This record gives sequence, structure tokens and C-alpha cells, in this order.
Amino acid sequence: MSSTSVKPLRADEDYAIANKKYPWRWVSAIVIIALFGLLLYSAVTNPRFHWDVIGLYFRDVSIARGIQITLLLTVVCMLLGIVLGIVLAVMRLSVNPVVRAAAGFYVFAFRGTPVLVQLLLWYNLAALYPDITFGIPGVHLDANQIVTPLMAAILGLGLNEAAYMSEIVRAGILSVDSGQSEAAGALGLNRMQTMLKVVLPQAMRVIIPPTGNEAIGMLKQTSLVSVLAVSELLYSTQVIYAKNFQVIPMLIVASIWYIIMTTVFTLGQGWLERRFSRGTSRHTPTSWTDRLRKAMRVHAPEATGKAATR
Repeated sequence: MSSTSVKPLRADEDYAIANKKYPWRWVSAIVIIALFGLLLYSAVTNPRFHWDVIGLYFRDVSIARGIQITLLLTVVCMLLGIVLGIVLAVMRLSVNPVVRAAAGFYVFAFRGTPVLVQLLLWYNLAALYPDITFGIPGVHLDANQIVTPLMAAILGLGLNEAAYMSEIVRAGILSVDSGQSEAAGALGLNRMQTMLKVVLPQAMRVIIPPTGNEAIGMLKQTSLVSVLAVSELLYSTQVIYAKNFQVIPMLIVASIWYIIMTTVFTLGQGWLERRFSRGTSRHTPTSWTDRLRKAMRVHAPEATGKAATR
């Protein structure tokens, strides 16, 4: 009997794992890019957009001052909302029913009324309390001098934000396993030390993503204070187009600046999410550049890496 030659199998490193082809992904991407290109071409070639006016006022001094007021309101109101939100969240988890009910009523009242109504109420606080005494004899403060339009904006946005932040922080605290608090108590930590040193650091990975969304929402909500004549970005834009009657170009200027600031906030949020997710999840959130490279990849990195090391 003649012996037959057996062809040896190829080694593992001679193979490359190719991803499955998805032609409709490319088709849909090309269609979307084409539609976006047509839209962009229409906007650029349409003289009614008045791009010369947009370029003229894009770096106007009053616009720059409005951006500063917008960022100031965003930072101050978010800090006020976060600090007060943490306090309210701890109060809502208290074993004292009176403290828990007070925090619940605060959240109920501020979440149940529109932000614009709250801003107008704070702005007209002097109609209810013309003299602010804080219950201290001999103290008489003029409410009109204390509650300025800027102060009314900070109180309206910050106190309203605290109601939403309290629910975010409370959800983050409840996401931490109760065994962590029990272990901290066994080590001799009191309730406050356990909350600050054990529970809250672990809850940050749950708190950060919605807090970033709230910060971006706060950035856009600052436009509501234009009704109080606070010279933020939108109000500065309105003052300009009230003089030159270029309504659409000035609103486009404001929109572009809002998009720029929102993009910066979004990048910062993504960095914080990746930082606090390290060591807590197998799938750490990636940046948009990493996702784009992954979508365009032809071969699986595991296969190429394995072949390179062998």
C-alpha cells in the first residue's frame, strides 16, 4: 500500500482574524455624509445667513462678556447645586423622619415648578419680604439691594439644581453595597466618616455621568436669566440684534458659542468618566477617537497582537 503524504496544518500565527463585512454600514455612512454636505453647502451659499455679519460679531466685546457671565453662572450654580444636593441626599437617607420629610418636601417643591417661575419669584422677592432680618433683632437688610438680578439668577438656578442633584447623589449612595458601611462601622468610623471616606468615593462612578449632563444642561439653562436682564450670552445677543436688526445671524453666533462650550464640557465629562471607571469595570468608556478607529479596523487586534508576539 502506498503511503499518502499528509500536508501539515498551518500554525496559528499564520492566520489573521478578519472582521465580518458590513457593506450597509458604509452605504449608510456615505448617505449621511452626502446629506450633511448638501446641508452645509446650502447654508454656506445662502446669502440670507449673512455670514459676514456672523464673522463680524463672533468675537465682539459684548459677546465675550456674555460668555464670561454664562460660564460664571454655570460654575457657581453647579457648585451650589452639588453641595446642597449632597446635603439633601444625606438628609433623605436619614433615620430621622422629620429630616427626611423636610428634604423630600424641598425636592418636591423645586422639581414641581418650572425654573423660569422660580427665577421670577426670586427676582420679585422684595414684594414679599422688603426687609430681610433673618430673625435677628436689629438686622434690617434691603431686599432690593441684596437680591440683584445676578443674585436672583444664582438662587433660582442653583437651588433648583440642588433638587435634581440630590436624587443623583442619593442614587449613587444606594448603589454602594451596604456591606461597605457595615465594614466601616466595624472599624470604628461614625456615620459621617463612613459617608465621606467610604461611600461617596465609591458612588462617584455612578454620580459623575448624570452630573456631567446636569452641568451641560445648566450651561444652556443660563439663557433663561435673560428675562431678568442679566447680561449673559443670549441677552448680549438680543441687545445687539435690537440695534442692527440682524436677528438670525446673531442667534447663530450665540448658537455657535453654546456648541463650543458644550463640546468642551462634554470632553471634560468623558475624561472624568474614564478616570472614575478605572478598576471598576471591564469595559472602560472610550473616547470618540478610539470608537472611530475601532469602527474602521479591518483585523481584530487580539489576533494581530498574538501573531506579533509568537
